[in-house]
Amino acid sequence: MDSLPTLIARHPFWQGAPPEQLAQLAAFATLEHYGVGDLIFQERHPATHLYLIQRGHVALEAFLPGTGVTTIVVLGPGEALGWSWLFEPYQWQYSARSVDATEIIAFDAGRLRALVERDPAFGRDLITRTARLLEQRLLAERVKLQELQAAQTPRLDEVLAESEEDPEPFVTPRT
Repeated sequence: MDSLPTLIARHPFWQGAPPEQLAQLAAFATLEHYGVGDLIFQERHPATHLYLIQRGHVALEAFLPGTGVTTIVVLGPGEALGWSWLFEPYQWQYSARSVDATEIIAFDAGRLRALVERDPAFGRDLITRTARLLEQRLLAERVKLQELQAAQTPRLDEVLAESEEDPEPFVTPRT
């Protein structure tokens, strides 16, 4: 089995990071394991870690009034999970649940933020990596919203078929 520093260095989120930076990160990282359906973090609770998925899959979920809990996206190996730890008020905007047996590298958020304060170059690098992550999530949400809207909006051919079945006579309004 590979060491934690090796796993961190191989993960796409940290790809190309300098060796000294990777060594600092390994000092406050842990390897966590989750079973099928385990809650990793919950929406509106304190955001305490950055997670990197090594093995398995994680569903990002959101509670939508009138709909209930909806899966926004399912993430897999090589993907990063969570950005809420970086921005005040440091609360998760989504919930995350393991879909199958999942192995995740977890980085302590407080230590990450302290490293950002001490090392501006690391901070810029981390913000850039996180911005890429945010872009991916926004695109995933857009696709999910399009799917939800498509499910609720009748297609044009359905509307036309209904109008042919029960045509209402056109009446000119009197003035």
